[in-house]
This record gives sequence, C-alpha cells and structure tokens, in this order.
Amino acid sequence: MECKIGHNVGHGERVIRITLGITLLAFGGLTALPVWETVVTLVIGLVALVSGMMGFCPAWRVLGINTCDHNHAKDA
Repeated sequence: MECKIGHNVGHGERVIRITLGITLLAFGGLTALPVWETVVTLVIGLVALVSGMMGFCPAWRVLGINTCDHNHAKDA
C-alpha cells in the first residue's frame, strides 16, 4: 500500500498502532486501574489510534523516521 504525501507511518505500522490504540482504550476503560494509570492508558491509546488512522506521527517527523514504502509506486 502506498503512503500519501505528508504521511510518515507505513501500512504495517498503521495496523499495529490502530490495534494497540483500540486495545489500550478498551483496557483503560474496562479495568479498575487507579485514576492516574487509567488516564495514562487512555491517552497513550488515543495517541496511538489517532496517529495510526491519520498515518502521521509528529515524533517520527522530529526524529526523521519514515516507515512509508515510497518505492512501492515505482515498482508498479
């Protein structure tokens, strides 16, 4: 799957981020964790889910990491 311009998260990483985000949101919302642990779990889950859905990670931009497969379009 080809990445769009401005994206820096590849398809495989997007799947992992979305799965992790949903899992953490469910875990944080359905377990009896202390308040601070619930908040941390929900925030991390939300960040993972949103960055996976958008295909963009601000931290990857700052670190210069790009997991998109830009060579895919050249092979077709």
